[in-house]
Amino acid sequence: MKIAAIGAGGVGGYFGARLQQAGHDVAFIARGRHLAALRKHGLKVESPLGSAQLTVKVYEQPEEIGAVDVVMFAVKLWDTAAAAQSIRPLLARGGVVIPLQNGVESIDALRKVFGERPVMGGAAYIASRISAPGVIEHIGQMARLQFGPLLPEQRPVAEKFLAACKQAGINTELVEDPVRAIWEKFVFLVAVSSATAVSRAPLGVVRSDPDLRRLFEQAMRETWTLGRARGVPLADDFIATRMKALDALPFEMKASLAHDLEAGGKLEAPWLCGAVARMACELGLEAPVNATVFAALKPYLDGPQGTAR
Repeated sequence: MKIAAIGAGGVGGYFGARLQQAGHDVAFIARGRHLAALRKHGLKVESPLGSAQLTVKVYEQPEEIGAVDVVMFAVKLWDTAAAAQSIRPLLARGGVVIPLQNGVESIDALRKVFGERPVMGGAAYIASRISAPGVIEHIGQMARLQFGPLLPEQRPVAEKFLAACKQAGINTELVEDPVRAIWEKFVFLVAVSSATAVSRAPLGVVRSDPDLRRLFEQAMRETWTLGRARGVPLADDFIATRMKALDALPFEMKASLAHDLEAGGKLEAPWLCGAVARMACELGLEAPVNATVFAALKPYLDGPQGTAR
């Protein structure tokens, strides 16, 4: 398949590299020092599932790539609107775009740009980051993709992409309800990102401290309640199951939000804990933990010298 990874960070860089290793034609979009390093030295993946050093096709502008079969859309959430406009040439011959972002609003945002036809749903489960320009660091064993068609006519390309991912050794699932899959990730991610960011500590510390563990569970419960109120069929035992999963994750794992906070970068908090607080308020629900975490992170949304939105 011909695939574009927009952009080449912890998600697009990692899964794009695995697909290229399996022989697929993958083009990466990157910027700044990461772009320069990829052009000069290639893409390095450091992973317990197998490290790699690859010479890659990397571009600054999507129109340089041409039409593709699948766009893995993995930009930071604040770049969604601008990045969506830029990838129009990639979908010129009937390709599809699979958002693999954090948050639960990407499908609607992409449909506003492209309409319903090319937009599928997807979720990525991986603890990874750009540890240095040109280098993707993967922490732990978790590296999973879920995606699925939102329209019947998308199923053939979804099945073809599933086969490509399996050929690449990626733990992949074609789901019948991608919206539910996205919310299942969101509920857990909101808790992971909130707890690791506000504490400036990894999950090993969070889960062993009674107060932080309670914060984690309550952040998740508020998000689960919101999803159910919006009609998403989240399981009754979802919270209990995910709390057990918490104890099996690597001690050193942090959400990308926490890494961005430590690096002094922009934060996705308005689309994570902030989105829970906003959407809960719209429905007349209470989300005090998420609202409080968002308030604590607001001075850092645009970096340590940034101003709150």
